[in-house]
Amino acid sequence: MRILFCRSNPIAPDPRVEKEAAALADFGHEVQAIAWDRSGELPATEKISSFQVHRLAIRAAFGHGIGNLPALLKWQFGLLTWLIRERRTYDTIHACDFDTILPAIACKLLFGKLVVYDIFDFYADHLRATPTLLKTLIRKLDLFIIGLADATILVDEARRKQIDGSHPRQLIYIYNSPEDSIPAPSGMEKSSGFRIVYVGLLQRERGLLELLEVVAKHPDWQLDLAGFGGDEAQIHDRALPLANVTWHGRIAYTETLHLSQQANALIATYDPSILNHRFSSPNKVFEAMMLAKPIVVAQDTNMDIAITENECGIVVPYANVQALEQVLLRLANEPELRVTLGQNGRKAYETKYGWSIMKTRLLNLYQNLSR
Repeated sequence: MRILFCRSNPIAPDPRVEKEAAALADFGHEVQAIAWDRSGELPATEKISSFQVHRLAIRAAFGHGIGNLPALLKWQFGLLTWLIRERRTYDTIHACDFDTILPAIACKLLFGKLVVYDIFDFYADHLRATPTLLKTLIRKLDLFIIGLADATILVDEARRKQIDGSHPRQLIYIYNSPEDSIPAPSGMEKSSGFRIVYVGLLQRERGLLELLEVVAKHPDWQLDLAGFGGDEAQIHDRALPLANVTWHGRIAYTETLHLSQQANALIATYDPSILNHRFSSPNKVFEAMMLAKPIVVAQDTNMDIAITENECGIVVPYANVQALEQVLLRLANEPELRVTLGQNGRKAYETKYGWSIMKTRLLNLYQNLSR
């Protein structure tokens, strides 16, 4: 099949898109992607792994809610225009999240294209600064659209509750698991001290300000921060005076794994008051399992269930600085605990969550579509 991925970020990087696209390309499908470059500074086309990425340069910020509406509308129009112009180059649209699905469905109705709707985050529950009425309308439209797509992918069984009221034609679950790869030494190694790593969206609701508060009390610890997002400037300003915090900014996915491999502990403390966080299934949890690293997560974020069941990390109340400090102190002072938790995570990766298992599900889905 000729498959086109649609993504509203520049795929620079996007681990899930890159894994899925590469898996399909390696199997023999012809794969390309169209992406949104909000910076306007990235190459218009770029070969990533075994597929080609095309980028539309439409300037916009992250995390500005309704203020991004004009840019979002430009993206929708630009994506639809591109899809119509290039309609002879693809048979199936793999639409990632709500901000690509409407143009994809339009091409299904107009040109008979197949559409796979891959929901990384349920869009209405992901919006931060958007009026309630608009969120409600988006939710209803999203649930309706799910029924029009030829297949729907969710990142976790817990997310099925988020789309109650929809009627997917086919539904599968593909976790955000990394490919099984233990990075070689990369120059990121540090000789001693307790090292914590966070790579991901830089938002206040990820518990990063609380983490910085704890790390400031322990100058013998090392914190590595990497990523980008709507609160990047605020988090950077808070981290800048701390000599034991290393700021990496946006990094490639290979660097993410190299950095995480050097950690004594990874962290993913999301705010459970945000609906998408209550159903979260982030890359970094499965990266921790694959790398045999303990991870600290917040209660009531869905991550806590897998972490508790597999005994591969520690759960803390969100935004509780004292509890977070105590957990990190325990991990810092008990290396044998870190090893046990890491080994438990590795076993869970190999038996339940590994990318080889997820890859088979994805390939089977596309085989069924082509029949």
